[in-house]
Amino acid sequence: MAKLQKSIDKRNALVKATIELVNNNGFHATPMSKIAKMAKVSPATIYLYFENKQDLVNQTYIDVKAEYTNYAFANYDESMSVEAGFEMIWKRIADFKLKECEHAMFLAQCDNTPMIDEESRQEGIKHLQPLLDLWERGKKEGIIKPMANYMLYAYSINPLSFLMMSEKRGVLKLDASQLEDAYQSAWSSIKMCK
Repeated sequence: MAKLQKSIDKRNALVKATIELVNNNGFHATPMSKIAKMAKVSPATIYLYFENKQDLVNQTYIDVKAEYTNYAFANYDESMSVEAGFEMIWKRIADFKLKECEHAMFLAQCDNTPMIDEESRQEGIKHLQPLLDLWERGKKEGIIKPMANYMLYAYSINPLSFLMMSEKRGVLKLDASQLEDAYQSAWSSIKMCK
């Protein structure tokens, strides 16, 4: 049992080091040797858990995406109204991005660069299925604009990454009132006008 825990700890250390180094240096300026050094393992140890650097980054992306979506959907119930469901999910996403800034930054980099392969990207999208299903229901009920889900995400969820980065740089301090304004803007951007 102790051996299994040690193995889990090593893999977690590699994932943590990958997130930190990619966030600070970018994908291409993060060699495996630096990841191993930061994780306090030998470079050969990486290959016990991952095929190569691409596999390490892909698996890290999928792990972090699962953590992100598990948090976002923890209190969501499919029986909620479209508006109440979206508000709960949006506010949980905002909370995650502000509390788990390093993980959110890593996801933002992955989502906005070609460093993740398409298979892993599609796996990551599967983790968003409850939100996608909510939007589809909203479109059928005439509550959500009949736009592609990528557009809905771009207008309602992606701005959170900009706000998170602005807060991290110290140019903005998000308080409850500003977060509520941001939510109202997100909802207005995707709801049908009546």
